[in-house]
Amino acid sequence: MGKGKAEVGTPKYLANKMKAKGLQKLRWYCQMCQKQCRDENGFKCHTMSESHQRQILLFADNAGHFIDSFSSEFMTGYLQILRRQFGTKRVSANKVYQDYISDRHHLHMNATKWHSLSEFVKYLGRNGHCVVDETDKGWFITYIDRDPETLAMQEKLAKKQKMDKDDAERLAEFIEEQVRRGQKEEEPCTSYTELKRETEEETIKIELKLVSNSKAESKPIKLEKRPLEATAEARKEKKYKSGSSSEFKKPSALEELIREEEIKKEKNNRKDYWLAEGIVVKLVTKSLGESYYKEKGVVLEVIDRYRAKIKLLETGEKLKIDQAHLETVIPAIGKQVLVLNGGYRGNTAVLKEIDTDNYCVTIEIASGPLKGRIVNNVQYEDISKLF
Repeated sequence: MGKGKAEVGTPKYLANKMKAKGLQKLRWYCQMCQKQCRDENGFKCHTMSESHQRQILLFADNAGHFIDSFSSEFMTGYLQILRRQFGTKRVSANKVYQDYISDRHHLHMNATKWHSLSEFVKYLGRNGHCVVDETDKGWFITYIDRDPETLAMQEKLAKKQKMDKDDAERLAEFIEEQVRRGQKEEEPCTSYTELKRETEEETIKIELKLVSNSKAESKPIKLEKRPLEATAEARKEKKYKSGSSSEFKKPSALEELIREEEIKKEKNNRKDYWLAEGIVVKLVTKSLGESYYKEKGVVLEVIDRYRAKIKLLETGEKLKIDQAHLETVIPAIGKQVLVLNGGYRGNTAVLKEIDTDNYCVTIEIASGPLKGRIVNNVQYEDISKLF
């Protein structure tokens, strides 16, 4: 009669539980049956059992499939420990392996296609899972995170850093402009010119007659002409009569100020994203299929500034697509458009002229405080048709 199991609570039962809790020798473990034996005799008895023989027959029929499956499971478990506990930090490969095998139900390396931890680490480096390097203290690895969510977060962070950098540059330029204007105002603006007479014929004649008599009568000074007054009058008449004078060609201070403000507004409102709700766009990518190429749609919603949810005008189908796969649509003359970039960004306008040679248009602002202003040389990609 066979010897039964120890009863619950007896010293033998507790001893068996304590032995089973720790790790056993790897050479007495059967991966096919997932059974750990405590000694050589127990492992020998297991290999002679009927259940083990059935598992060996299954393994013999398709050995490559089982080895690949065990290798994939081992690599997945190892990389999960590396990613969760250490992230992208450089760590010893053996340290990660010790944490992996601390679970007594782990898949053993002797069931995989790798015969040693060094071969496994080299495999991870060749296939781009990790960055590996060998030192005097052994192999060290650094996990390469290729998770889609992590990549999306990194891309979003890079865009945020770029926008913050642009804002900082604009602030620095604004401060520099204010300093330059302050220095210009402190400098004396008075300019001196040489006094020149336009004619040398006009002279002043003074007649003086000296007499010995103390009661001699002095004659008044006679001024035949007043050349300075004549010169001033001549200049004044010349200024008003001559319409092509250089004074009229020079722009006024107000015009200079307006021009500077427009340049500053153009620079501040020039962004690398241009999508807006309610505009008509055209698909210019063939990755969605030939049936979508050159199709037009209206933007229903802008997602994260660089993507949009559009509705195709012909089929009514809705798509989510990046702005890199879209382009603006130029309507007929007289139709309304929306300014998408530049100094007048966000204003509606009316299309006045189209310059096909230079790929630009002339528009008239139809909204805002600048309503009625004519803007020339607006690029095709800065405006789009309103739906």
